[in-house]
Order: sequence, then C-alpha cells, then structure tokens
Amino acid sequence: MTTRLLPDDPLNFIRDCVQSGRLFWTYHVNMRMGRRSIGRQEVLASVDNYEIIVTNLEDKYLPSYLVWMRHGDSVIHVLFATDVEAGVVRVVTAYRPALSEWTTDMKRRLKR
Repeated sequence: MTTRLLPDDPLNFIRDCVQSGRLFWTYHVNMRMGRRSIGRQEVLASVDNYEIIVTNLEDKYLPSYLVWMRHGDSVIHVLFATDVEAGVVRVVTAYRPALSEWTTDMKRRLKR
C-alpha cells in the first residue's frame, strides 16, 4: 500500500493552491456546479473564509477535505482532494447544503 502524503496544514495548502491557480476542476464538479447554479468565481472569491468541516484521509484517490464557505448570503460546500506530491488540489464537487441535512450554521451534518 502506498503512503499518502498529507498537507502539514490542510487549510493553508488548499487556500494557497486556489489563490495561485494550482487547482483542477473535475468533470464531475463541472457538471454539478452548472446544474446547481454555482460559479467558479464564487469558489475562488470565497477563499478567505474557507473552513474545513470534514476530513477524509482515506478517500478513494486522494485525501479530501469538505470545506465550508460563505459567498454573499449563500453557504457553499466544496470537496477538495489534496495532491501534495503534485502541489495541487482537485475540486471534486460543490453544492449548497440543505437545511434539512445540516445544523443551522451548515457546518455539521444532522444525525439520522
């Protein structure tokens, strides 16, 4: 089994990659964002208020982090996969969290 490289400071790694344009938009996220009326600019412009709310170090391909962000009056969740070796992040998916599934601050999933 291959050892996964993890960022020392995941939030700053993600922010740095986004701010310097070292990110890839997956086919999946491109399809989803269009259907969900989320623009790339919303994700890019909100970098200063990113907050990691879920960490999945065992995700299928790369360690991933679900990031909460606010853009205007809207909250958006974006899943970033971190490729430390290549020095990039992959934007896997993005969505507006549903009030029925998340706490009022949209940072913790409700238990069912």
